Amino acid sequence: MSTSLSPLLAPMLSSAAMRAVCDDAATLQNMLDFEAALARSEAAVGVIPNAAAGAIGAACRAESFDAAALADAAVRSGNLAIPLVKALTAEVARADKEAARYVHWGATSQDVIDTATMLTLRAGIDALLVDLDRAIAGFAKLARQHRDTAVVARTWLQHALPMPFGLKLAEYAASLHRSRKRLLRLRREALALQFGGAAGTLAALGDNGMAVAAKLAQELDLPLPEAPWHTHRDRIAEIASALAIIAGSCGKIARDVSLMMQTDVAEAFEPSGEGRGGSSTMPHKRNPVAAATALAAATTAPNLAATILAAQVQDHERSAGPWHAEWPTLPTLMLVTSGALAAVVELAEGLDVDAARMRVNLGATNGLIMAEAVSMALAEKLGKSEAHHLIEAASKKAVAEQRHLRDVLKADPGITAQLAADKIEKLFEPMAYQGASQALIDRLLASLEDLS
Repeated sequence: MSTSLSPLLAPMLSSAAMRAVCDDAATLQNMLDFEAALARSEAAVGVIPNAAAGAIGAACRAESFDAAALADAAVRSGNLAIPLVKALTAEVARADKEAARYVHWGATSQDVIDTATMLTLRAGIDALLVDLDRAIAGFAKLARQHRDTAVVARTWLQHALPMPFGLKLAEYAASLHRSRKRLLRLRREALALQFGGAAGTLAALGDNGMAVAAKLAQELDLPLPEAPWHTHRDRIAEIASALAIIAGSCGKIARDVSLMMQTDVAEAFEPSGEGRGGSSTMPHKRNPVAAATALAAATTAPNLAATILAAQVQDHERSAGPWHAEWPTLPTLMLVTSGALAAVVELAEGLDVDAARMRVNLGATNGLIMAEAVSMALAEKLGKSEAHHLIEAASKKAVAEQRHLRDVLKADPGITAQLAADKIEKLFEPMAYQGASQALIDRLLASLEDLS
């Protein structure tokens, strides 16, 4: 597993923390950590001498190995573990030829690579959890601040009804919190040790296989699965799906923000700063650059996850091809997901909200946004069907004559016979028609307290 984004593009599309997790040196170190832990475990069970385990562990330092040479050798061998084990054996032999005999004892290359992948995923999940916590806290704070800020609720990109902006923000926090819980569960359940030997039977270790596996899981602090899972990739597929869901949730938030930043809408903005969101030709521009990063990830992540899902179809006990497809795909998915989340953290912690502009936009349709409120009030007198018909006709008249709906209603004897003028006036106060919104905000914010 290695960074699969160009060094020029990686900072735009991924977080610094995730780039460190997916770095080539970190990947090599995770593989070497497996080899060192394997030697310690086998020594503890009595399979190899204690002195050999010490010598092997001392040699397991990524900086001692030539990554470029290993990469070139992997082209011929078919995977990175084979040349790494060969190089590690030579490194150990320089200090202790006897100990070199026991390098990689009873393991197979897939054990090394898959377990290193689990260690990388664990570190990656931890990095994502940090940013998830920040984004959730940021949106929750904003939701409390704006629970009484009226904004246009839009359906099919059209003005629909008024709603508290705090409800929108609380929904953002809750969607990210669900991903947080998903990641915590997968961290506990899906990051399993891979150790099965050549064909998943641990035959090379005889009766000691399960004892070594149990000790190895303990050494690496990974769950011991019921059996090796070389060609059963459901754990990785589930993690990939969870990553794509995070990217999608971030993309949804970013889409809303980019739309709210439109000049014609101008309700909320990304945090500003020197050189941020500028144009190479237009000095006045304030582009949604963080939103663009999240949207790029939301576009890319599902296809990466699809590759991981397709790679589940593997042959017999060890597979050629589908397993290899995971190697560049999974770290790229981790990277773009981290980029989406880092961008959303910026939005959550620095969103610039223009409540006054939101109020102006609520009036952009000359009161049509309150048509349902009036229709429901009238329905109590005339029934839903007739009320709907009357308010629909009044709305069309308001549009045709470019008048406020309230004025059209007040001038209609059929309406005023059922609704007094002061009643009609009150029906055009946006925050008087929010239904269960405040209770929903409370429920969403309360859901964030579940930290399991």
